Amino acid sequence: MASAAKYTSVAMTLPGAVIGGYLIGYGLDRWLGTAYLKIIFLLLGVVAGFAELIRVLMSDIDREDRK
Repeated sequence: MASAAKYTSVAMTLPGAVIGGYLIGYGLDRWLGTAYLKIIFLLLGVVAGFAELIRVLMSDIDREDRK
């Protein structure tokens, strides 16, 4: 059951990172008068979300290999 909770939190982290990155970029674009930061921060959010997903999956694979 703990594994299901961990994967559910990762499933929420990925879209959260993407949305958070976009909102930060959108706010900076409005504040600085630019039009490209939302795309950059959106991509950073995608990368951060996938990095967290890979980190959790790798730790589970390592844990299974030890058993």
